[in-house]
Amino acid sequence: MTEDNRQESNRTPVSSEIWVLISASFVIALGFGIVSPALPQFATEFGVGVFAASAVISTFALMRLLFAPASGTLVQKLGERPIYLSGLLIVALSTGACAFAQTYWQLLVFRGLGGIGSTMFSVSALGLLIRMSPPQSRGRISGLYATSFLLGSIGGPLLGGAVVGLGLRAPFLIYAVALVIAAAVVFFALGDVEEEKASADSSVPVLTLRTAWAVPAYRAALASNFATGWVIFGVRVALIPLFVIEVLQRSAAVAAVSLAVFAVGNAIVLTTAGRQSDLRGRKPFVVAGLVVAGVGTAGIGLTDDIALFMAFSVLAGVGSGLMTPAQQASIADVIGSKARGGPVLSTFQMSADVGAILGPVVAAKIVEGASYGTAFVASGVILLAAAAWWITVPEPGGRKSAAAPAT
Repeated sequence: MTEDNRQESNRTPVSSEIWVLISASFVIALGFGIVSPALPQFATEFGVGVFAASAVISTFALMRLLFAPASGTLVQKLGERPIYLSGLLIVALSTGACAFAQTYWQLLVFRGLGGIGSTMFSVSALGLLIRMSPPQSRGRISGLYATSFLLGSIGGPLLGGAVVGLGLRAPFLIYAVALVIAAAVVFFALGDVEEEKASADSSVPVLTLRTAWAVPAYRAALASNFATGWVIFGVRVALIPLFVIEVLQRSAAVAAVSLAVFAVGNAIVLTTAGRQSDLRGRKPFVVAGLVVAGVGTAGIGLTDDIALFMAFSVLAGVGSGLMTPAQQASIADVIGSKARGGPVLSTFQMSADVGAILGPVVAAKIVEGASYGTAFVASGVILLAAAAWWITVPEPGGRKSAAAPAT
């Protein structure tokens, strides 16, 4: 992009419809953060162990994974807006139902249904953003969307720690109400958005999954995204609240703060790391981020001091912030700007979902058989192994496609 194009991108105003989606993203992340500290502890109220409590986290990710292909089909047939609204309402109803669960199995089923709604609004929100964003502003708008989600992730655990004082069922009710309000705002604000179906153009090259798989950087990105799902989206959410309560002997509010400081560490470096990876390459930031996150994750399990615990939480967040934008940009480098790569992108996203499913379950088994420290160290090793994989591959190639698209 030339300097003139960059200036034009900065002058282009963001439409009110896009601001609605950005605001809804903030509410969704805020609510998820409110529920996260309470969910594992709420599960243990039904008399189950760490493994069963962690399975509630994995079930949500499993349903997201299983329903992702169907969500794409529904968006294509019915349009983004109806599926987006349906997804929000499904998550609202399932989350509200969690508050009234009387058994562990009811909680497990209700949380699993929320995973279906989650993948519906995730896929359709991306479709809406792509369709409504001016081509010269897509990067800026994507940054705003990601930032809103991160800000919600920071504020959610803090608010959740305060809400837990009202009872473990209160966070679910508050999140459900917030989602209903968000759905209502989206319904009226996007009421005039025309649902258009993009016609297929056979002249557009397609990057097949087989072609992408031949690129070393793509295989490394799948490995690092799997590790990220395992540790960042799985083990961290499932085990840290229990670790704080059972090992550090602190309240659920402290667990909420630890989740928030991770997000703060992420926010400190996220924007700068993404910009610098455009100048200096993807690989250095992916490797550095995985190493820092791995050390921070392992350190969490090796301390019983609350100050060190918070410091390692921030360190893990910094590592995630260093790695995430460069990893996603490396996928864009593989696909290129003139090719379609739907299966390539969906496989990349699903790699994190698989990690988020397996991570909490395996880590919980390690806790029951050994200790929390062993579980966190093992999780850190997974991130370090992904970093070692990245060291062996060549730089994805900046903004150029790393593989020639194959029709």
